[in-house]
Amino acid sequence: MTIDLKGRIALVTGASRGIGYFTAIELAKAGAHVIACARTVGGLEDLDDAIKAVGGTATLVPFDLSDMAAIDQLGGHIFERWGKLDIAVLNAGVLGVISPIGHVEAKVFDKVMTINVNATWRLIRSLEPLLVKSDQGRALILSSGAAHKCKPFWGPYSASKAAVEALARTWAAETQRLPLRVLSVDPGATRTAMRAQAMPGEDPATLPHPSEVAAKLVPLVGPEQTETGKLYQVREGKIVDYRMPE
Repeated sequence: MTIDLKGRIALVTGASRGIGYFTAIELAKAGAHVIACARTVGGLEDLDDAIKAVGGTATLVPFDLSDMAAIDQLGGHIFERWGKLDIAVLNAGVLGVISPIGHVEAKVFDKVMTINVNATWRLIRSLEPLLVKSDQGRALILSSGAAHKCKPFWGPYSASKAAVEALARTWAAETQRLPLRVLSVDPGATRTAMRAQAMPGEDPATLPHPSEVAAKLVPLVGPEQTETGKLYQVREGKIVDYRMPE
């Protein structure tokens, strides 16, 4: 399916690598101007080169998602320059550690919650006034199967992604009468640095490349996609209702 996003403004967090990087490129290829957010300046500059190579445009915003004041200011800067936001892909996240819950250091747990949960809420708060100004606002919030499976040793990450889904679901319910559509996304196991950190013995060649995931996300931000408050499973290629933990 060809999606035309010409004239649309799209924001992507965690855009310097992995799923965020390739999603930003796909959005730019479809015609959107991409606001690319990440900590790594070098990664953002590489992304800018890749976006220019496909004929797209981007604005680079290097900052750390633990900087809550910067998130608050982000919405104001977007409003001053563009007056609205059409697409938000809240992709950035951290794994923490694979460890028994009782062995997780407090600073590690706090970081996972800060980046994965607190920053997601802060982004929602900062960006919602802009998204509702769009005639077709679309928000994708990256989740994980870990939110439901709750496997041993994945406690901090699983808890954070369960919380993220709760935020997305609540936000969708609050805005269901508006043009804004909100979906959670479970990308499944993907060939990313985070996956390698979690599963160091796994052969990455057996996993889908993040570019494959990105290609499936772009149709979700087009005008034809009108579902909200649900979960998109990339591997299955379908939108499903939320389910109770397994």
